[in-house]
Amino acid sequence: MAKVVFDISMSLDGFITASNARPDNPLGEGGERLHEWAFGADERSSELLQEVSSGLGAVICGRNTYDDSLPHWGADGPTGQARLPVVVVTHSEPEERPENGVYRFVTGGIEAALEDARKSAGDKTVAVMGGADLGRQFIRAGLIDEISIHQVPVLFGGGLRMFDETDGEQIQLEAIRVVDTPSATHLTYRVVR
Repeated sequence: MAKVVFDISMSLDGFITASNARPDNPLGEGGERLHEWAFGADERSSELLQEVSSGLGAVICGRNTYDDSLPHWGADGPTGQARLPVVVVTHSEPEERPENGVYRFVTGGIEAALEDARKSAGDKTVAVMGGADLGRQFIRAGLIDEISIHQVPVLFGGGLRMFDETDGEQIQLEAIRVVDTPSATHLTYRVVR
């Protein structure tokens, strides 16, 4: 069965967006700093991104991430030319969508989205990305095998925190990989069951 990884970029102080996020600037003021590691000149981060991408079979994201990112992703989705399936968890399907897009919209909740993504991924990894709420839902439901955090050396001091709402439940993690680069420290944890 496909491994399920929650993957997110985060500031050192735990924010996945900076302050003043809005539809025309969904990452907030200076929030694009969180993704520079993936598109910059840092060779080790680029190698890591390529390594992770090669084992990827499908992506799951929430509707807000889809709406915010579609202008950047286009029909190919976040994996670009690889055109891997993107399962979008939503309450309702959008009226318009890109022609020949890789997107599938699932209205039956996170379990239905995961089932759809696993069918597409086969034995490859399913990545849950983008959206604090969606990530917390998957983690609380026990559907995540690993958590991958790209911790960027910046303090936002405000924005949207990733792990504010865990309902008081402790979730034990085991560090399985740390890759330190100038643009981010890439942390991978296995969820201990």
